Amino acid sequence: MIFARSLVFNVLFYLNLAALSIVGLPTLIVGPRGVMALARLWANTSNWMLRNICGLNVEYRGVENIPKGGFIIAPKHQSVWETFSLVPFAPDFSYILKRELTYIPVFGWYLTRSRQIAINRSSGAAALAEATRKSREALAQGRQIFIFPEGTRRPVGAPPQYKFGVAKIYEESNAPCLPVALNAGLFWPRRSFTRRPGTILVEFLEPIPPGLPRAEFLRVLQERLEAATNRLVRESLAKDPSLRAPGSS
Repeated sequence: MIFARSLVFNVLFYLNLAALSIVGLPTLIVGPRGVMALARLWANTSNWMLRNICGLNVEYRGVENIPKGGFIIAPKHQSVWETFSLVPFAPDFSYILKRELTYIPVFGWYLTRSRQIAINRSSGAAALAEATRKSREALAQGRQIFIFPEGTRRPVGAPPQYKFGVAKIYEESNAPCLPVALNAGLFWPRRSFTRRPGTILVEFLEPIPPGLPRAEFLRVLQERLEAATNRLVRESLAKDPSLRAPGSS
């Protein structure tokens, strides 16, 4: 049953994305706000399908901790799910992404129009400098910057591998950082076809205020995010031990 429901969802998930990309073309004329409204619609309809097809719900906690204006959003990265489902909580967001994505027909148009931060990752240290500069400018304008501190998806329970980039952007932007703990990898594992029923737990933690030294910030971010994520994973596993156990890929 899980396989059949996952198959139906996966097909409809990409059909929905394709349909919204076509129907939403007028938002390219409206401007960035129109494109972001379309992104929020995609997130909401995707979660509606997860709930009604796969029996997968979401519980958001700590919403009152979300700051106003410009801030860094630093979510735990376990799944594709958090790449779109946190968008409704950021009114004027930007992701840091590789420049090649902007070359994709239609999809790339949306990225460019919504002022996402596209960088040339092959340029090494220059790419980080470019990302830092553009992030600092966006945050000063009151926008929100999504940064996955580990850079890529990690299996539930895997040892943390936090990167230098989020600390550099935090230090140079003088903006608060909102850590976001979650356990989406239990239900939508990376590199997996299945979407398991249950409830994804998401917790917006207390923001880290600006002004900490770079190393201290990274330590605080990792400690808070890992502790909260592990707590959410244990909570869901206690309710359903059949879920993927921590440490598995």
